[in-house]
Amino acid sequence: MFEHLADQVVEFEDIETRLPDIYSAGDQEAARDANRRYAELKPLVDAYRDLVRVEREIIDASELLDQEEDSEMREFFATEIREKETDRADIESLLRELLIPRDPDDGRNVILEIRGTEGGEESNLWAGSLAEMYQGLAKRRGWKTEVLSSQASDMGGFREITLVVKGSDAWARLKYEAGPHRVQRVPVTESQGRVHTSAATVSVLPEAEEVDINIDPNDLEIDVFRSSGPGGQSVNTTDSAVRITYLPTGLVVTCQDEKSQLQNKDKALRILRSRLLEEERLRKESEMSSARRAQIKSGGRSDKIRTYNFKENRVTDHRVGVTLHALEQVLAGESQLDEIVDALVAAERAEQLGES
Repeated sequence: MFEHLADQVVEFEDIETRLPDIYSAGDQEAARDANRRYAELKPLVDAYRDLVRVEREIIDASELLDQEEDSEMREFFATEIREKETDRADIESLLRELLIPRDPDDGRNVILEIRGTEGGEESNLWAGSLAEMYQGLAKRRGWKTEVLSSQASDMGGFREITLVVKGSDAWARLKYEAGPHRVQRVPVTESQGRVHTSAATVSVLPEAEEVDINIDPNDLEIDVFRSSGPGGQSVNTTDSAVRITYLPTGLVVTCQDEKSQLQNKDKALRILRSRLLEEERLRKESEMSSARRAQIKSGGRSDKIRTYNFKENRVTDHRVGVTLHALEQVLAGESQLDEIVDALVAAERAEQLGES
């Protein structure tokens, strides 16, 4: 049933042979594509080669069994065949998983856009808590983070904060975080001790590289202004903040965190490229997948992917029905957050295997 994989082996060996020439040619886009395809094919080819080897060993052991008359040796070969057949079943199971269509964004850095939505200032404080959660997760998993832009709120939260997360498996783990995150807790502004419900949304975008999106400078309107902090007060004496408007669609990106106008422009362009890459992908999809729908929901309290209840020390992911009574650990980005993501990964893999 896996005979067609012989073609993949030929392709893999061809790329392996040509890689030195691709590197020396200096074509960065070709080198990037070749590396990605090589990395994608390698586990599949390794598993297929193991399957071919094990099937050959089963045939050889079966032939020896047929020729053998000694009862002890016959039992030896029969046991070896059973063990090899178990190995074959394991390899076939691995191959079925490896043949699940690969997410084209695996391996990319991730841009997280976190916004307070419903609940006033409490939602902005909650956006700040979510940003800290992802920064804690990144630190524990060895990923690097960088704040691309932020708009602080009056009480220390964020109306909006955009992070880039750099790590080989960052996209594979963080893509499940897209959507509205609901919090139920007593706000610091509540004098009567009443529990309030508010929400913040998380958008997860693969960071686009310059070769992915070609932006015509004539399509950009770039404005500079003085950056401002909570309440609108000026926090800089120079026009270092940058606002970029992409004229064909009216998409606007603003960055003001850096003191350098050039650095703010560079960060704004990184965000713009990633948003344009996502828009282009959505245009090409004939039907928007459920994963994409989750990223553009309204952000209302009822439209949630996860609920964090402080009174009950509870975190519930509504997509897979997982509930953990370890809210503090989840918000610190500790291993309990991985338990939720692992359940989401397993659910997606089971669905894909059922469709294959």
